[in-house]
Amino acid sequence: MPLTLQARPEAVTLSPARTALIVVDMQNAYATEGGYLDLAGFDVSATAPVIANIQRALLAARAAGIQVIFFQNGWDVEYIEAGGPGSPNWHKSNALKTMRARPELMGKLLSKGGWDYALVDALQPQPGDIVLPKPRYSGFFNTPLDSILRSRGIRHLVFTGIATNVCVESTLRDGFFLEYFGVVLEDATHQAGPAFAQQASLYNIETFFGWVSDVDSFCLAVDFIAEPAERRA
Repeated sequence: MPLTLQARPEAVTLSPARTALIVVDMQNAYATEGGYLDLAGFDVSATAPVIANIQRALLAARAAGIQVIFFQNGWDVEYIEAGGPGSPNWHKSNALKTMRARPELMGKLLSKGGWDYALVDALQPQPGDIVLPKPRYSGFFNTPLDSILRSRGIRHLVFTGIATNVCVESTLRDGFFLEYFGVVLEDATHQAGPAFAQQASLYNIETFFGWVSDVDSFCLAVDFIAEPAERRA
């Protein structure tokens, strides 16, 4: 049955069977003190409410039969997948730059199998969820995401995760070019950088590439009551 999700700049009609909830890079690297973003000088102190809101969105999505897809960003332990000096990723990745500046961190940041790469304890995949590794900002680059979505008839992508202005927006933009309808739940995302980066990214999305909503509206659309974590005891 079609659902109506209140969003900006207008409401979005979606079907649970044709929708996926995307959880972008909710790893220790991006959401936990001592992780890559923290070590690179980005503020991760406000990620706890984001994690709680993603928990609520996950409960609602699973109850509604919406496919859940987790992404994990990172590379092999030798960083071959990250590209060498011939790759712009080698020059622009703050994780790689941080490790070059602090050689003692080499092999620890965004390395598959390590603590930094792991999903945060509070957001663990459940049976039926899909977990995809990705080597670049966009979840469509060198991953089977497009094939997985098309094989399931999924056309609407509801985004949560970190960072709004980097991997979330990059994946939503690529999805736009591939004819997917992208919606960001703004209170279930967090930026890398100052607060204006979040607002600029949300402006770009709602004006040019997709829609912006929130977790309460998402839960209401799927007729699911999931109280914030601080209210559950």
